[in-house]
Amino acid sequence: MSAAVQAKAQARLLLSGNDAIARGVWEAGCKVATAYPGTPSTEILESLSLYPDLYSEWSINEKVAMEVAIGASMSGARAFCAMKHVGMNVASDAFMTITVAGVVGGLVVAVADDVGMSSSQNEQDSRFWGRFAHVPVLEPADSQEALEMARYAFELSEQFNTPVILRLTTRVCHVKAVVTTGERVSKPIGGFQLDAKRWVMTPANAKNRLPAQLAREDGLRTLAETSPLNVFEDGSDRRIGFVTSGPAYMHLRECFPDAPVLKLGLTYPVPVALVRELAAKVEHVVVVEETEPLMENELKAAGMLEIHGKDLLPRIGELSPAVLVPAIYKFRGEEPPPVSTYVKIDPFPRPPTMCPACPHMGVYYTLSRLRKRLQISGDIGCYTLGAGHPWNALDSTISMGASMGIALGMDKARSEETKDKAVLAVIGDSTFLHMGMQGLLDIVYNRGNVTALILDNRTTGMTGGQNHAGTGKGLHGEDTPRVDFVKLVEALGVKPERIRKLDPYQLPVLWKAIREEIEVPEPSVIITDRPCVLTEFYDRLKPYKMLDDVCNGCGNCVNVGCPAITVRRSETKTLANGTSRDLKFTTIDTAMCTGCHMCVESCGPGAIVFSGQ
Repeated sequence: MSAAVQAKAQARLLLSGNDAIARGVWEAGCKVATAYPGTPSTEILESLSLYPDLYSEWSINEKVAMEVAIGASMSGARAFCAMKHVGMNVASDAFMTITVAGVVGGLVVAVADDVGMSSSQNEQDSRFWGRFAHVPVLEPADSQEALEMARYAFELSEQFNTPVILRLTTRVCHVKAVVTTGERVSKPIGGFQLDAKRWVMTPANAKNRLPAQLAREDGLRTLAETSPLNVFEDGSDRRIGFVTSGPAYMHLRECFPDAPVLKLGLTYPVPVALVRELAAKVEHVVVVEETEPLMENELKAAGMLEIHGKDLLPRIGELSPAVLVPAIYKFRGEEPPPVSTYVKIDPFPRPPTMCPACPHMGVYYTLSRLRKRLQISGDIGCYTLGAGHPWNALDSTISMGASMGIALGMDKARSEETKDKAVLAVIGDSTFLHMGMQGLLDIVYNRGNVTALILDNRTTGMTGGQNHAGTGKGLHGEDTPRVDFVKLVEALGVKPERIRKLDPYQLPVLWKAIREEIEVPEPSVIITDRPCVLTEFYDRLKPYKMLDDVCNGCGNCVNVGCPAITVRRSETKTLANGTSRDLKFTTIDTAMCTGCHMCVESCGPGAIVFSGQ
C-alpha cells in the first residue's frame, strides 16, 4: 500500500496531481470510481484503486465509465469518473443528458487535457463542455489545489444538483508537489428513488427539466463572483493585470511576480464583476488561458472590449515562460531579457519506438514488405508507432476504434489507382473492445472487403499496461472472465474459415496468413497472440548475438525495427552492373534482447545465434 493511502490527516506528502486528485476523491467519501486509461489521466484511477472503502473499475470505454458513475450518483452515492480529453467525446452522450436530469450523489468528472499534444491526436479544450452542458468547471494549478478542488467538487455538485468538471492538464497531472492531506468523510448512500419524470429522459420529461438547468447556471454565476477559489492577488506593477487559471498561473507568477493577478479556480461561469474590478486598478487586462480564448470572448461579449488575450498569445501549446515573456514585453514596448534567464535547456530529443521483442514489430515488418499492395488503416495505441521508421506501414490514424470504419470507407471509395490494393485495418485488443467491435460488425453487415488485424498483446499498452476485458485480470489483479477474441469475432459475423489466430513471432506464418487473407474478397480477421514484453504474462527467452564474421550487411534485421539491434558499421558496395548497395553491419545488445527470434527469421546468412547467456 502506498504512502498516500496510509497517510493520516494533516500528513505532508509529495504527490503528483493525479495522485492528489485520487486522495481528494477518497477523502470526499466517494463510493464508486470509474475510468478508461488515457494519458495524462491514467494514474488517477490506478492511485484510487489502492484506497479502501470504495469501488473502482477500468471500464470498457469512457461512455460506459460515465454511465456506471451516473448510476451510482442516481442511487445517492458520491461517484467519480476520469478520462483524457478525447475520452470525453466518447462519454458525452450520457454526460449531456445527466446534466439535464441532475444528480443525487455528487458526480465529479475529471477530464485531462493534453496541452501541447505530448500523447494525443488533437489539442481540444475541455472547458467548452462547461459552456455546452451548463455545468461548473474547476481548474487546479498544482497538486494541493487538485486535492482540495476534487474534495470540494462533490460538495458543489450536491449543492447545485449538477455534475462538476475538474479540468486538468498534463502539467498538473504529472508534476509533483508537497501536499497536505486530510481524512475521509463518511457519506451515507440514500438509495435509488423512483422518479420517472426525472430519470426517464423522454422529450416530454427532458424539456421540463431545462428551466431548472438554466436557473442552476444563474446560481453558479452568482457563486463565481464570491467563490474563495477565485482570488485577486495585488501587485505593485499596475501596467498590466492578468486573468488566468490552472498551470498558466504558475508560469505567469514566475515571469511577472509584481503584476496584479486574478487567479480563477472556478473558471466557468466566468466572474465578470471580479474582472471589472481588476480592470479598474490597472492600465491593461490580459487574459492568459491555454488553447482557446473562451474567457476572453465571454468577457468581450460582456462589454469589456479593451482586454487582450489571443492577440498577444498563441492558441497552441502551453503558455510557458518562453512564450509569455517575449509576448508581454513586446506588448509593453520593451526588449525581453536574454532567453537564457528564463528558459531551461531543452532535453536531447528521443523519438518513440517499440520495445525490444514487441510483438507488433513482426506485424509491421511483414506489412512493410507488402506495402505496395496495401492500404492500411491504423488506430490508437502502441501500434500507432508502425507509421514511423523503419516500417512506414500505416496510412491513417484518426481516433479510438476508427480503423475499422476508415477501412470500410477506403474499400467503398476505391479509385482507379487503388482498385487493385487490398484494404487492411490494424487495431489493438483494448482498442477493439473499446470501440472497434462496432466497426467490424459494420464491415461484415455491409459486405466490406477488408482484412482486420487484431493485435492482442493482453494489455492496454500505450498508457502503461492496464488490464482490460481481454486480459483475464481486473483493476486489482483479480481473476476475471477473459474475452475469447475468436468467438467474439465469429459472433460479429466473420466466417470461421476467415478467422486466424497466430503467433506474430513466427514471421513466415504471419506472412503467409496476410498474403492469403488479403486475396479473399470478403471480411477476414487475423488475431496475433503474444503478450506485451512489459506485462506479467511475458516469458523472457535467451538472448541472441551477432556473428560479426558471418554478417553480410544485408540490413534485414534492422528493418524489423528492434532497438536492441544497432548498426556498428556502414559501407557502400558497387555491384558488377555498376549499381551501388548500402550495407549495414549490425550488432545486438544482449542486455536488451529478450530472445523473440524475429531477427533470426529475417537473417539470410544465419549470422544471429544464441548468445549462450
